[in-house]
Amino acid sequence: METDAKATSVKTYGHVESIPLQDRNATGWDMTATWIGANANNGTWYIGGVIAAAGMYTASTTLIIVGVLSYVFLAMAGLMGYRTGLPAMALTRASFGLRGSFIPSIINVVQFIGWAAANTFIAAISISTIFNSILGWPAYGTAGGNTGLMVGIVIMSMLHLASISLGERSIRMIERVGIVLVIIFVVWESVVVFRNVSLSQILAWQPQAAVRLSSGSVVDILAAFNLAWVTAASDFTRFAKKERSATVMSFLGANIGLFWFAFIGLTATIATAIAMRSFDPNDSDPSTIAVKLGLGTIALLVIVITSTTANAVNLMAAGSALTNMWHHLKLNVSLWIVTLAATLVSFIPLWFANFLTDFTTFLNFIGMFLGPEIAVFLVDYFIVRHGKYDLAEFVKIDGKYWYNGGVNWLAILAWALGLFSYWALGYVAFIQQTIGVTFVAMAIAALSYYLLTLAKGNKAK
Repeated sequence: METDAKATSVKTYGHVESIPLQDRNATGWDMTATWIGANANNGTWYIGGVIAAAGMYTASTTLIIVGVLSYVFLAMAGLMGYRTGLPAMALTRASFGLRGSFIPSIINVVQFIGWAAANTFIAAISISTIFNSILGWPAYGTAGGNTGLMVGIVIMSMLHLASISLGERSIRMIERVGIVLVIIFVVWESVVVFRNVSLSQILAWQPQAAVRLSSGSVVDILAAFNLAWVTAASDFTRFAKKERSATVMSFLGANIGLFWFAFIGLTATIATAIAMRSFDPNDSDPSTIAVKLGLGTIALLVIVITSTTANAVNLMAAGSALTNMWHHLKLNVSLWIVTLAATLVSFIPLWFANFLTDFTTFLNFIGMFLGPEIAVFLVDYFIVRHGKYDLAEFVKIDGKYWYNGGVNWLAILAWALGLFSYWALGYVAFIQQTIGVTFVAMAIAALSYYLLTLAKGNKAK
């Protein structure tokens, strides 16, 4: 595409590579395994433990509803990747402008480095626990316990560098192997949980009022967690051989991984609270739960492996976004950069009061920035453009997607209105406590963008 543009003496802006259909090699199983692996990890388990503070009924029903809705958006974004062969952030050039796409790209780089760091930190707790068990090092949370955690972060980072060494191919191999270990681990954990605590006890359990979460808070936590993957969907579906693999199998894989691991985190956390006669949301991480349930070192090692499978997807998404901003960077180089950056960020929680506070703050910012962005680029493709993009225009200066100086200010305005709505609705108690603010803010951003583009079109006529 860039070659054709140069041949006609058209000024171009950066390189965008579309994967031709005949060069794609990802099967339906690859897509399913990728998205199961993306969610079947310690971060999803931790989310399940966090929302346990709402009680089993509220947490589980909200988990299903938000998961299905969020991953409908994932399937839609996946379809965009399949039809165009373009990575996620390159696709935002059409809605935000060639230069305006820097905004979603920056958000993606930051959020996926943040997710990689969060998963690394949780996995490092497992490694430090192993060191405590085998070598007698101080456990995390006790005096001198940070040493084992820091060594764990370094070990996890080395595993991540290995997982992204061959780019998309090595990530696919990691997912294929990791998913088998995940299945074995979850079955094992399920047996242990229900051997110690009955389902009726778990359903009847309620958290103390001081730590109880409202349904609206659970919606916003889960929405932020799930929507992150929407902005990475086409980074993987662009390699899919068939449309069904890119959409249906991605939708199913993401939901299977989410429900599976969030439910096991949810039930394990409640089971532990019942067994220990106390509930502390700060102890929702899988390593703490595994130790309390007596699962042993093997379980901790599997937690480490699941972190590697999830972070392979996180790092791929961050690296892809980075290449959209710095066009001369090769993907493998970008992957190394974001992996090293995630390593440094992983140390940040060591200097704060507790990991849960940092994690929920991170989720809040993800929901605020990502929701409106997703609403804008989905409305642009499926409603404003009727599912059609002109790929030749994705690099042309003064072309269709150049807008005003490379920026579509209507998209920026709609995104900003959604962002402001998210913040303002947080002060509306009824919304904040019942349905949450994320999807309402997305609807406002979507409607704003549609009306703004419609008004511009009518004015032009």
